[in-house]
Amino acid sequence: MSVLRLSGFLRKLPAEARRSSALLLTADSCGSCSRLRSSDRIPGWMYYRRHYAAIPKKSDRSKQLWERSQLIDVLEARIQQLQSDVILDVKHSKVEFLKLPHKEKRPPAGKSKKVQPGEKAEPPKAKQSSKKGAAQTSLSSQKTHGSRWSEKLDREKSDRTKKYTRLQKKFPKQVVNETVEAKSDTKQQTAKRSKGKKMLPGTSTKIIFPVKKSTPAVSKETVETAAAEKLSGEADVAEFKELYQIIDQCSLVETESVKKRDDSETQLSACCYLEACVYTGDVERAQRFLLLHHRNLSKRSVLTVRFYNTLMKMWAKKGALPQISKLFVMLAEAELKPDAGSYSAVLECMGRMPESSTNLIERCLEQMKEDGLCVDDVFSQCLFRLDERDMVLKAVRDGKPDYEPPTSAKSPQCSLTLVKDFYAQREDVRFPKMDFELAELQERFKQQLAVEQSNTITIDSVEAIKPVTENMTKMRKLLEVQYGHWQRSLLQALRESKQVLKKGRLRNWKTDLYPLLCVLHDEEYVKIMLQTLENLPPTGDSLVNLAKELGSRVYSTFCIQQKIQMVKKMSHIYNSYAELLAKDTESSNVLPRERWIELEAEMSAGPSLLSVEASWPHMLLVQLGCFLANLLVCELKIPSNILNPELDNKLIPILYHMYIFRNSRQIGFIKPHPILVKIQSDATVTKLTFDSYVMPMLCPPIPWTSPKSGAYLLTPTKLMRAVDGANQHQLLLEKCQNEDLHAVLDSLNQLGNCAWKINKPMLDIIISIFNDKGCDKLDIPPPLTEAPEIPRFNPHDQSYTIEEKAHLKQEIMKARKKYGEMHSLRMDALYKLSIANHMRDEIFWFPHNMDFRGRTYPCPPYLNHLGSDMTRCILLFAEGKPLGPTGLDWLKIHLVNLTGLKKRSSLAGRLEYANSIMDDILDSADNPLTGRGWWMSADEPWQCLACCKEIASAHRSPDHTEFISCFPVHQDGSCNGLQHYAALGRDVIGATSVNLMPCEEPQDVYSGVAQQVEEFRKRDAAKGLKTAIVLEGFINRKVVKQTVMTVVYGVTRYGGRLQIEKRLKEIDDFPKEYLWDASHYLVQQVFSSLKEMFTGTREIQNWLTESARLISKSGSTVEWVTPLGLPIVQPYHRSRSQLVRSNIQMLNVQISYDVHEKPDTMKQKNAFPPNFIHSLDSTHMMLTALYCYSAGVTFVSVHDCFWTHPITVDTMNKVCREQFVSLHNQPILQNLSEFLLQKYCSGSVGKTNKAFLEFNRMQQLLARVPETGDFDLQRVKDSTYFFS
Repeated sequence: MSVLRLSGFLRKLPAEARRSSALLLTADSCGSCSRLRSSDRIPGWMYYRRHYAAIPKKSDRSKQLWERSQLIDVLEARIQQLQSDVILDVKHSKVEFLKLPHKEKRPPAGKSKKVQPGEKAEPPKAKQSSKKGAAQTSLSSQKTHGSRWSEKLDREKSDRTKKYTRLQKKFPKQVVNETVEAKSDTKQQTAKRSKGKKMLPGTSTKIIFPVKKSTPAVSKETVETAAAEKLSGEADVAEFKELYQIIDQCSLVETESVKKRDDSETQLSACCYLEACVYTGDVERAQRFLLLHHRNLSKRSVLTVRFYNTLMKMWAKKGALPQISKLFVMLAEAELKPDAGSYSAVLECMGRMPESSTNLIERCLEQMKEDGLCVDDVFSQCLFRLDERDMVLKAVRDGKPDYEPPTSAKSPQCSLTLVKDFYAQREDVRFPKMDFELAELQERFKQQLAVEQSNTITIDSVEAIKPVTENMTKMRKLLEVQYGHWQRSLLQALRESKQVLKKGRLRNWKTDLYPLLCVLHDEEYVKIMLQTLENLPPTGDSLVNLAKELGSRVYSTFCIQQKIQMVKKMSHIYNSYAELLAKDTESSNVLPRERWIELEAEMSAGPSLLSVEASWPHMLLVQLGCFLANLLVCELKIPSNILNPELDNKLIPILYHMYIFRNSRQIGFIKPHPILVKIQSDATVTKLTFDSYVMPMLCPPIPWTSPKSGAYLLTPTKLMRAVDGANQHQLLLEKCQNEDLHAVLDSLNQLGNCAWKINKPMLDIIISIFNDKGCDKLDIPPPLTEAPEIPRFNPHDQSYTIEEKAHLKQEIMKARKKYGEMHSLRMDALYKLSIANHMRDEIFWFPHNMDFRGRTYPCPPYLNHLGSDMTRCILLFAEGKPLGPTGLDWLKIHLVNLTGLKKRSSLAGRLEYANSIMDDILDSADNPLTGRGWWMSADEPWQCLACCKEIASAHRSPDHTEFISCFPVHQDGSCNGLQHYAALGRDVIGATSVNLMPCEEPQDVYSGVAQQVEEFRKRDAAKGLKTAIVLEGFINRKVVKQTVMTVVYGVTRYGGRLQIEKRLKEIDDFPKEYLWDASHYLVQQVFSSLKEMFTGTREIQNWLTESARLISKSGSTVEWVTPLGLPIVQPYHRSRSQLVRSNIQMLNVQISYDVHEKPDTMKQKNAFPPNFIHSLDSTHMMLTALYCYSAGVTFVSVHDCFWTHPITVDTMNKVCREQFVSLHNQPILQNLSEFLLQKYCSGSVGKTNKAFLEFNRMQQLLARVPETGDFDLQRVKDSTYFFS
């Protein structure tokens, strides 16, 4: 807003406001330079200086003199650097050398005459030092008093000289000089702007780097002739010029990339800092921060309109319109245009003013129109807190009494070909209801809201069931007392640290954590630190991981605290939304996402449900976490004689900061004291504390309506999972049109709305084994008391030989590794079983999100259906359905599938086998631990036992067709990755191998590969190959299965060899001395076999790999869009290190997600084929989920394994096959080719020959789609064993 417009704006102000705003109207403004003249009438915090530096106080006069002295040092160093170059005067094609006079050395700063304020500093005297030779000048280098700027300039000059020297060694000197001369025209303007350079009228300047000997002056024509003769032709000269341009261009691109990266990181961190200041009410700090950046042109580039809007909102709450007017002036100075958020703050402020002028509001609305905005933009683009929206609406209606905010227009339906019928043809469709009444769902919402508001939940550990001993009771009391001491110590230390930070002068906001330490109550920070201490492994953890955990917990708590203000509005919306799901309401053809959006539009008054503040960047979380970790290390202490009273009583730290080596890198490590480990181990803590998001939800999740809204009620959740700190996926999703993501969002909502319950009999059996030393055979981890004892010896003991010491050290490392693995597995099982035991009488839900490839995952990390065999067996559908005529048969077939037997048998053969072992099934169900134990030999023993119990109950029921079953039956894809490859290539042989072709019996691709490899082995054994002879009798399906399965997902020969070696180790009779040779031989044969069986697959895989290689070499990451419209980008960039300063240590954090770094070509090309196939299998799963929902079928998935009730298996199988055919009827590879050509080959081509050749090669490759075979996809619909 210009000052002229502001003047007209303020004329409408009331008298009191006009008097307080008159200060601004006296300021002169210039649009070209955007600065204010100084005036005594302008307030101190608005005072603006030409040099854009902070205003010195009278008490800082000595500091001012020091800064002036330092500035003179910098200028002198710059002048000396410029004088070290040779300035040429080019005139009439002749080159003459000019010498500039050298200034004399200024006396040291400490002995210089003091400069009084108001006086001009005396310029330093110059002192010449010259040497004979017209073309060579040497300067006596001179150091100022510790000036780091001078050293930096010297380093820049040295780097430039080294670069020139390298070019000189490779090319003739004349050509180098000629190239520099050829570039002089483009550098003239830069040289003219450089400080300290004197230019004569009518002359141009060039820089020639200093060399050891003087170079005689030669004309341009002479140089060109000599160069042409030396390099034998103009082509070589052009080649060198091209090389020189490439070097400069690469250097420029790298510099710009680093600048963009630094600016984006600084901008986000600065925004979070300012918002934290405003959130905590620290007005002075917020103003000081903004002015510090606004007054300095170099720092002003960080500021965006959002920074100014943040302060405007702060002043709007106070009704301070003059302060907002000042910020509008600053916006104009920064050459930024006010947006809808800016005018929202103005209108809110006017709405809060007791006397608001109608004329003033009308003038504001007119200015909005002049800036290309309208009132509707304020309500559609801005997010509001508390009563902000009401205040804005009040002000608008004062100017426009009949105004009504816009209601969100009905968004267009998804028009993608694959789901067009699903969305368009819904007149006769009624989506299924949940088996809950409306009042019950509303009560469950209240319970879940209470859990999330508390942010953490404490539950009983299943280990509490064990008998309590006297020592256990003693240690628990001891630990409870110590936690009380630690809580008080941390609280006091935190408050003292905050006082120190508060009093500190704001010199560098990047290291000022004070605002972030005020967004929560002090007790909340202490609670977070103690919770992290409880979860610390006995072997310790790296400081980086600990800092991430602490910072993330603070941020999560902060987000939940912000959303508490919108609880009332959310409750109203959810209570109405539950009517769509409850069974005692009318059925509907409206999707959950659509209903939630309708309700939000109807209840638009009040705060927005989305978060207003910016998300905290990863490095900021690490920095905050380091501060809290330092408090833990420094403040938590314990008496040294707490376990042994005979020792001296002194306080010792319970945590130690140390350094260890990992992969030849030294990292900081936090390790607990053995005393603490001993107490915690003996106490066998009976309570476990988790973050609220770890637990399953007690009510149906909020439906995903956008990339920012969905899943939990208050806990922030990302739609797309990513590495900590990576945001390119979220930005890509936010750029999409909403209708393009409808199918993806609706499929996630369908998966999340499936209700679950605990299989109590199975849970009780597992807990009993867990508390009875576990069982390795059944994958129940034993307690740490069963861990091997770690050997101890004195390394300085001379009785041990060097070999014995080395052996003992190796044994110690193995024992420690084993101990760490056992602890990790034990705690993982403890968490899962404890959560399941806590939820044993509850109905619960798993909200879902996805990874960057579109594969879906439950949000709760421990207890979910994607877990291990032990976890899956204790989960049942909450809603039961009768078995019907085929349900019991499907249960029996499912049981045989879980055993791993009869892989090559037909469904009828598997059913017959199940009926033949009914005695074993019933014995397993009745006597799981004391019977024959048939179930223990299955591939999935715990799920097998659960299925035995379900079959026994149905078998003994009066009518098994009416038996209500909640048991999920699985249908697994037959090597699903190869199925997609075979369908893409229409490969008949490959399609037959992976059951896309109808067959009477299932084709097992793993057995087929094993058989092919055996043929190769026999051939080589006949030739006398020793390895082939040794492998006789050892090649089977299990040995090759993992490698065959993962080849399609990009496994290399090296990785495949390790997989086969692991399988061979499990065979007791195999000679261990041949492990390497045999695995190396087998991996070659497996790859050869797959190449023969899947020719089309290899062609497609090679095309994808080479495409990704050329794309990443061009400097871009690989992107594509799935057939369901989901945008995908591979987040593989070159790693870089970033230093994080903290009191405890300097952290070196490795970052691999920086979008400003070059792509990692190796990862990009290796990952593209498997990631592309994963995106296809996720698309197939989502399509199946949508159409199963439309058919009223309960559906969940574990990637390519689909689950449903026994009675609906046939329906799900039909939908699954139809959607696979529908998916691959699309020209997937052709669409991918067109997208890649449009994305990467539609821009300008590089000027160099090499760049043009690479571009042309990439364009030709992307356009050359692999040819396909003649397999008929419709045959898949009749394939029984496609999914079985």
